[in-house]
Amino acid sequence: ATLFFEPSTRTRLSFETAVNRLGGRVIGFSDASTTSSSKGETLKDTIKMVSNYVDLIIMRHHLEGAARYATEVTETPVINAGDGANQHPSQTMLDLYSILKTQGTLHNLTITMVGDLKYGRTVHSLLMAMKYFNPTFRFVACEELRMPREYIEFCRRQGINFEEHTDFSREVIDSTDILYMTRVQRERFFNEEDYLRLKDSYILTLEKLKNAKQDLCIMHPLPRVNEISVAVDDDPRACYFKQVRNGRYIRMALIMKMLGIE
Repeated sequence: ATLFFEPSTRTRLSFETAVNRLGGRVIGFSDASTTSSSKGETLKDTIKMVSNYVDLIIMRHHLEGAARYATEVTETPVINAGDGANQHPSQTMLDLYSILKTQGTLHNLTITMVGDLKYGRTVHSLLMAMKYFNPTFRFVACEELRMPREYIEFCRRQGINFEEHTDFSREVIDSTDILYMTRVQRERFFNEEDYLRLKDSYILTLEKLKNAKQDLCIMHPLPRVNEISVAVDDDPRACYFKQVRNGRYIRMALIMKMLGIE
């Protein structure tokens, strides 16, 4: 079952494609307003009900910790497809795979994360996963969207090297191995005026890549708004559409793992 209480294109279609290619079948929804949750049904009841129909639940929810809670009320395996601004573990798995495929290693890389680092669950998950590989992080964000303190403290506890920047400078880009761009997420803002003020804070152009490393990997969890110029798409260092393809393979592997299939 794909239970998407929040909008999704890539993650939902990627998981459904993975299920179909493995010979499985999918039920579920991509609009919570069409379900009994709009009538007041609790998440617990939804999960327990759906568990009677399926072998695996793939869930995206706007509440942080929702997927973990789901595992506490059902014996059916649950994959977290994103819980609010918290985590996005399957995205991190495909990000790790994409980095490994392009760089040949996960170790000793300089990773620059740019944009919405406050609400961006993909950067939070990737940061935590990279602790095993001796990374150096650059966090590039305006004050309102900087990396949350708990992740800064995580880096300190783990002995991970990091720098915080507000300027998306050529010097930062030129010494980077992995450039991880993110969009400013309109759906996380309560104030439209704040969103409009911040949405164009950091934009990657070909000019900014002029002296960047030839083996630089430019990543983005997508969807993109305008934080990466479309002219960058034709640069061989643009890896974000390869990430999408890699997501299919990783999610097929995750589904097999969760179901105990060799």
